[in-house]
Amino acid sequence: MLLPLRQTFLSLLSLYLFAGGTAKGLERRLNNGLAITPPMGWNSYNHYSCSPNESIIHSNAQAVVDLGLQQSGYHFVTVDCGWTLPNRTAEGTLTWNPARFPSGYPALGDFLHERGLGFGVYSDGGVQMCMTGEPAQAGSLFHEQIDADTFASWGADLLKYDNCYSDAAQGYPDAAYDPDISPLGRYANMSNAVLATHRPILFQVCDWGVDFPSAWAPGVGNSWRITNDIIPSYRTISRILNQAVPQTSFAGPGRWLDLDMLEVGNNVFTIPEEQTHFSLWAIIKSPLVIGAALKDNYTSISQASLDILKNADVISYNQDSLGVAASFRRRWTEEGYEVWAGPLSGGRTVAAVINLKDEARTLTLDLPDVGLQKAGLVRDIWNEVTVKNVLTSYTAPVESHGTILLELWDTTVADSYDGRDSTTMRQTTTFSQVYGITSSSNYTATLSFEPQPKAATVAIGNIPYTLPASGKTLSIPHITLRAGDNNTISIDSPVPPTSLRITPPPPSFYPSTSFALVGNASHVECYTGLCQPVGSKISNLSPAGSASLSITAPSSTSGRKLVEVYFCNNDIAFSTSWTTGTNTRNMTIRVNDVTTRIEVPLSGRSSELFSPGLGWQDTGTFEVLVDGWVEGENVVVVGNAYGGEGLVNWGADFVGLGVRW
Repeated sequence: MLLPLRQTFLSLLSLYLFAGGTAKGLERRLNNGLAITPPMGWNSYNHYSCSPNESIIHSNAQAVVDLGLQQSGYHFVTVDCGWTLPNRTAEGTLTWNPARFPSGYPALGDFLHERGLGFGVYSDGGVQMCMTGEPAQAGSLFHEQIDADTFASWGADLLKYDNCYSDAAQGYPDAAYDPDISPLGRYANMSNAVLATHRPILFQVCDWGVDFPSAWAPGVGNSWRITNDIIPSYRTISRILNQAVPQTSFAGPGRWLDLDMLEVGNNVFTIPEEQTHFSLWAIIKSPLVIGAALKDNYTSISQASLDILKNADVISYNQDSLGVAASFRRRWTEEGYEVWAGPLSGGRTVAAVINLKDEARTLTLDLPDVGLQKAGLVRDIWNEVTVKNVLTSYTAPVESHGTILLELWDTTVADSYDGRDSTTMRQTTTFSQVYGITSSSNYTATLSFEPQPKAATVAIGNIPYTLPASGKTLSIPHITLRAGDNNTISIDSPVPPTSLRITPPPPSFYPSTSFALVGNASHVECYTGLCQPVGSKISNLSPAGSASLSITAPSSTSGRKLVEVYFCNNDIAFSTSWTTGTNTRNMTIRVNDVTTRIEVPLSGRSSELFSPGLGWQDTGTFEVLVDGWVEGENVVVVGNAYGGEGLVNWGADFVGLGVRW
């Protein structure tokens, strides 16, 4: 019996992935030797839409050189949609519009190559290219090899390949966010055609994140768009970042997440907003493609925006040889800020603290939130400040929608304190700024000593412990710390410790199956291996649906507890990208009489069209400090209490809670 088309394709896609894709991890990569670091360049679309011409390209390409952008690493100049004619030639090839490019495309390639720039061309995997308000222009569907050969003959160095008018089953609509088959086949066809030309042409997949291309695009392209288009409104930045959250681990040399072209210099963001935009694109290792008018007959980029695009430090994070994308670390929803961070070569770390609020203020990065305890040197890029010996936290001013971008050197891992950072008076050694991730009396302190010939008595809080003769370490349980960096630990010892290591209590996990349903909330069984670690989840969390559980606190410490929320959210803002789409879902956690709201990003790491669970059974985690805990019984209610107040009406699906007691 013949399988339905969708099911047939799903089976073929699974075979493809497990024959060399995700089953082998993230090693699969288009083997063309290109884009070892993220590509950098300029593209005509964001400013000129589908109306480029020879003068515009010449002027902006020359500006890439004259303004020092080429020296900063910007190399490719790409002419986006609007360059061709509605129909192919009698020989079946695409050709340029002579009214817009009178000298022709080969001459344009020569112009760029003479200036040491790469020639980027554009086409589409459908029957026509992405165009609005223009005559239809032929796409490359069914003409992949002849078009690839044509582009190569013109000296192309990059091909951006779009996804409009490509779904045959739906009558070739402009944009199909739910196509009947994956775009993979069309992109593979053009990728193979480009390879067959034997010209090194960097291949950019531009399918707007449809069918979760991170799972398949690395095998066919050097970069792939993970979201719908960026728009000239600052809300687009958060929308794109929320979609990037579950995908950053897919990036690496030769295979990069494309967050879309930059709006820096287009006068649609403030300077702090442009700094945020550029910082996050850079550290997530997106291609850095300028979308502003650099220089034409009417427009010149401002010096302030140019300075952002040329910032050598930020560019160096993007082009870092380690090739690891920064990842989402923490979000304080109601306080209005979030943290991203990632490793750099040389043992360094880059961290970004984004101010989500519409006001200038001072924000603090707690170094343990990015896996560190101390930095011998902190470079604050946008504030142009360098600070030495930063322990536990760093505080700095930041403008509305701005970002504190930090490069951290000579770092110590979280929960480790060097004895040289303590103070000793007589026999008492005091460590200050000890960080507690949760309020608990169940931390363990491990002290290290230089071995001594005799046993010694060591005391914390008047409780004595014996350090044996020649002993090097001593572990002391039941240490009490409050959440935050305002803790102090004093050790009475004739031998001062050389270091202190703090081990936080492990989380106690409470699965969604233990929660009682309230209102229209419902239990959903998941496919095998999904909704981990439970195998099921609670859906329909809304102002009228929640889940409740009474938990007896195993600890005598009340106050704020670090809670790890296990959730599923694949509410992808494809069609709402132009308006209010955020890629988030709201969730509230009420402990007794205290309610905490969180706004979770996407968690899906599989196709929203063809995978089991459609990405709605891929679990994400979100750490949040939740107040209201008391000794004894605690009533915990997970829901979406604020869903009717202008936020997302439906909450994320709930898999479980981990509470660090």
